[in-house]
Amino acid sequence: MFTKVKKLFEAQDMTTGSPLKVLAKFAFPLLLGNLAQQLYSTIDSIVVGKYCSVERNGYNGVDALSAVGVSTPIVNLLLVIFIAVSTGAGILVAQYYGAKDKERLSSCVGTSFVLVILSALVIMLLGIPFSEPLLRLIDTPVEYIGIASAYLKITFAGIVGVAFYNIISGILRGMGDSFYPLLYLLVASVINIILDIWFVAGFGWGVHGVALATIIAQAISAILCIRRILKMKDVIHLSKETIKPKMNISKLVFKLGVPSGVTQAVFSIAMVFVQSLTNNMGSYVPAISVAIMRVDGFAVLPAFAFGLAISTYIGQNIGAGKTERIKTGEKAALKLSFGTSVCIVLCLILFGKQLIEIFINEESTSPEIYRNIVEFGGNGLKILTIAYISIGFTQVYGGILRAAGDTVSTMVISLITTVAVRVPLAYLFAYLSRTPEWPKGHPYALYTSMLISWTLGAVLTYLRYRQGKWKNINLLGQR
Repeated sequence: MFTKVKKLFEAQDMTTGSPLKVLAKFAFPLLLGNLAQQLYSTIDSIVVGKYCSVERNGYNGVDALSAVGVSTPIVNLLLVIFIAVSTGAGILVAQYYGAKDKERLSSCVGTSFVLVILSALVIMLLGIPFSEPLLRLIDTPVEYIGIASAYLKITFAGIVGVAFYNIISGILRGMGDSFYPLLYLLVASVINIILDIWFVAGFGWGVHGVALATIIAQAISAILCIRRILKMKDVIHLSKETIKPKMNISKLVFKLGVPSGVTQAVFSIAMVFVQSLTNNMGSYVPAISVAIMRVDGFAVLPAFAFGLAISTYIGQNIGAGKTERIKTGEKAALKLSFGTSVCIVLCLILFGKQLIEIFINEESTSPEIYRNIVEFGGNGLKILTIAYISIGFTQVYGGILRAAGDTVSTMVISLITTVAVRVPLAYLFAYLSRTPEWPKGHPYALYTSMLISWTLGAVLTYLRYRQGKWKNINLLGQR
């Protein structure tokens, strides 16, 4: 049985066969893997929201949920170096694999290993000592600072695991193997859930427990991925020579990846400003935001899966010189993305409030706060529904641009939609929505600004694709 499942999802050559079939076959395990990865943060939020109490931990579930939420923008901010390495390496791997260039593929993997170790060390050295100052910088309520700081320090101490899992799983996906990253992530997710409940509900370790459970699970998934790639001797040859970082490949990795890193850096800084605005709106507004973002994390997964699938597909076909398959791949990815986005929109409209209720223990707070969190959270999801269709288009066309090596344009578009549109609109709408009940602005201002910026991003990405300049980029020196 295992062999049949493995064969269904084994590494595949995407330069032949029906584009719709190969994209669907490749994207399905990606989607399952993304679902499993999203479970990390979601289970953390559910467990701390349901099982933390003043008697056991010194803080209730709403405070714990808020503390985890305010930490997220800071974690994302310090991951930008790693994101640059991961993005650049993934693009090169897909094209080298498509070109059947084993030598450069091996050197790219070896160089990426060294770069990811260095980037993880930098993140640890910056993240641990500066956790609390960064929390104060974004106006984190004083009652959350101690809890959130502890969560951040434990997370950064174990960042090597998440760094290695993501870079190696990206390498495997670039070669068309989406089965093993999925398998290892599912194993890690089960371990994470068990440890979450054991550490928090059993031992009463609170926020410290969920952070510790997550880094242990991530370390296990990283070890499994390293073991897998060391066995792929028919495709990759890792030796003392190939593991040494190559300057030319390092430059190319950063040339392709830095735009994504800069994009993530600016996005994270912008989210720090949005988080500061969120923190000032009211004591339980951060909890609303966390619940919505956790549901949102699942809602965008199909779009990201199809974006990764089309990126690998385009990369392999460019590497193989089969550019005539690009157009049919684009149409197939759009069909898959649009169909799943419509289903997600309907689910959020019908069951939005019930999804928010999953994250809050009614007995851990007052009936009024509980009702407000569920009411505002459910309506916030409804505001975002149409944006999920826009995200689907953005990921498909953005995936094509990145696969061809046009990472600068996707960076510029992200900067425009985030810095010039989302953040200013969030503050403007918050200012315009001030009332005696909401003196710092209404929470809906946050989600309306997201809807507008995401829709604009889809339009700009499509227009850049239509320009066609990405077709002239040459990474392999052979076209």
